[in-house]
Amino acid sequence: MRIAPEGWPFIAVGLLLVIVFGGGGSLLSGGSPALARWFMAGAALMAILTAFTAYFFRDPVRHNQAGVGDVLAPADGRIVLITEVDEPEFLQGPALRISIFLSIFNVHTQKAPITGRVGLRDYKPGGFAAAWHDKASEENEQATLGIASGPHRVLIRQIAGLVARRVVTDPREGDFVGQGSRIGLIRFGSRVDLFVPLGWEITCEVGDRAVGGRSVLARIPRERVGE
Repeated sequence: MRIAPEGWPFIAVGLLLVIVFGGGGSLLSGGSPALARWFMAGAALMAILTAFTAYFFRDPVRHNQAGVGDVLAPADGRIVLITEVDEPEFLQGPALRISIFLSIFNVHTQKAPITGRVGLRDYKPGGFAAAWHDKASEENEQATLGIASGPHRVLIRQIAGLVARRVVTDPREGDFVGQGSRIGLIRFGSRVDLFVPLGWEITCEVGDRAVGGRSVLARIPRERVGE
């Protein structure tokens, strides 16, 4: 399993603590067995936390089989909201927003929904309300990425949550991204919104489980694919 680079510092600290606690327990085992047991329990706890950290920062390689016009999920998680909104930044008009909530057990790297060029990259500081609330889309810390493929545009918004305190966005404005490639990461529970133009076919429902870079959430209308 591939690990996201952002996870290695946390994993390294965890492994160091395992060694410290384990080594301390071994040294104390002869003179102070009771204290040694506490140290060994600490080593076991650190090992469990380190293993979970590696699990959280996993970044699996996925090969999508998207069809022409398919728009893939930008993140793993549960779809909690599909609603019509106005999107003035990049789509510049009415849009459909598909909100995906990521629990701490989901893969937390984000994927490009379509192939195209980054036309917008923006960051906005904010609060850390629970990510499943609708107000999180407006009030929480967030990063916005707009991708254009010819006349077709989508927007992805990475939103920090109640526990998440760091949003990482990889591409810069002007960069070319391939569909399904990594575009960022959010640490420890969060939300990702996908905006598509009004009129595109929506192929998901609230409550569905999305798999980033694999699940098809929307499609460009067939008569417009070749534009």
